[in-house]
Amino acid sequence: MDYLRTPDSRFERLLDYPFEPNYVDVGGLRMHYVDEGPADGKPVLMLHGEPSWSYLYRHMIPICAAAGHRVIAPDLIGFGKSDKPTDINAYSYQSHMDWVISLLDQLDLTDITLVCQDWGSLIGLRLAAENESRFRAIVVGNGMLPTGDQQAPKAFHLWKNFAIYSPVLPISRILNTATFRKLGPDEIRAYDAPFPNRKYKAGARAFPKLVPVTPNDPASDANRAAWKILEQWQKPFLTTFSNGDPITRGGDKYMQERVPGTQGQPHQTLVGGHFLQEDSPVQFAQAVNGLLRKFK
Repeated sequence: MDYLRTPDSRFERLLDYPFEPNYVDVGGLRMHYVDEGPADGKPVLMLHGEPSWSYLYRHMIPICAAAGHRVIAPDLIGFGKSDKPTDINAYSYQSHMDWVISLLDQLDLTDITLVCQDWGSLIGLRLAAENESRFRAIVVGNGMLPTGDQQAPKAFHLWKNFAIYSPVLPISRILNTATFRKLGPDEIRAYDAPFPNRKYKAGARAFPKLVPVTPNDPASDANRAAWKILEQWQKPFLTTFSNGDPITRGGDKYMQERVPGTQGQPHQTLVGGHFLQEDSPVQFAQAVNGLLRKFK
């Protein structure tokens, strides 16, 4: 498989990102992950989405680590400091699942609390359902596990067409338009850092077209099977959606109606756009810590 590896120089002196890099080999590709907090702490797995990377969680990682949790925040293949296959067809829903489960296996993670958003939810929720014994709790902000049986929002179809067909894919501009606050120049540089040129962006272009939008999508059956497990999920399940995301709006209520583990939890509506980690990172992290304090 042909892939590119972003030069380390692109990541030098990034604002608010002092974390030491860690790597594992997943199917012949190098995956980067942040590993902060006590080594014997119960793991909190933070999964980013499209087109971000672990930098998205930079303000949340120290807060959760200071509470005694071991925070693992990987860069999905095609993003961040992880390797980037250059062929858009090298990316599939299942390949992303395989890459992340390989990380969990190699780190021998159990008793995991999943924190996920956007594509981090598509991967993470199915990962938890298919490996229920490894997970302790779930926190979802602005995410979903689609099966293609419900109509996708118009905003998503517009985004999908843009990602696939636009001559340029302006990564930092996409992040900037999907947050309430405006990113500063150092933050813009950090979000653009993984992608020196268009050849590095195959993974970012691939993600939207991998979302199941029809009942017979390649991932639809597996996601339906995952939902059958989530509909029996009794472990803590917290929703922390934002008030300003046109793509996932209403997904929190949908999950609260279908997942038993949501009952009695302190669900929150945070202030922010799609990337609530940028708009309400402290509140998001405190919600995670607050949930876990209840279930020590």
